[in-house]
Amino acid sequence: MSKTLFRTRIKFCGLTRPGDVRLASELGVDAIGFVFAERSPRRLQAEEARAMRNALAPLVDAVALFMDNPNEEVREVVRHVRPSLLQFHGNESDAFCRSFGVPYLKAIAMGEPGMHYAPSLQARYPGAAGFLFDSHVPGEQGGSGKTFDWSRLPGDPGKPWLLAGGLSPDNIFDAVIATRPWGVDVSSGIESAPGIKDGDKMRRFVEEVRRADCHSDH
Repeated sequence: MSKTLFRTRIKFCGLTRPGDVRLASELGVDAIGFVFAERSPRRLQAEEARAMRNALAPLVDAVALFMDNPNEEVREVVRHVRPSLLQFHGNESDAFCRSFGVPYLKAIAMGEPGMHYAPSLQARYPGAAGFLFDSHVPGEQGGSGKTFDWSRLPGDPGKPWLLAGGLSPDNIFDAVIATRPWGVDVSSGIESAPGIKDGDKMRRFVEEVRRADCHSDH
């Protein structure tokens, strides 16, 4: 019996240049993340992100990333950038995340010991469209370039989930084979400097994800 081919979704995050957005779209990336977290070196202003959003190809999602931003800041980004998905990395509640009328992902910090149980995640964030498991510790920024112990991933959270944290063209094949995520999210692993993406790394990352998708063990 033939195996159903599964396609791992790919999100490139922390883009700051329209040319990188265009290349990512051409490579077949599913989503582009624009960062509005206050302390991030990849932070954009709403006007900058709106100009970059215009470089997106059709059928590529624009994702706006926040970390404990004030309500009015999130609303300004939603109004100017028109993201199709929001992503929250701080202590935001489900009610806060849902209040903007845009589907959202909740990032779960996996960078310190402790178990994350799927039922408790669903109970805390029932309105989430999905989860993103990242390597940062609570209260700190992502994009650190560090992985976490993938064996600590919770059992089936009942919603689509993305793997993040320290992913790069060199380890993404093994990551996809080992964890079988719905999607993967990469930032620093495809950069030459914070916010400056490297075209060769971007291309290799996509190629390695597709190689994993076609692998017999996947």
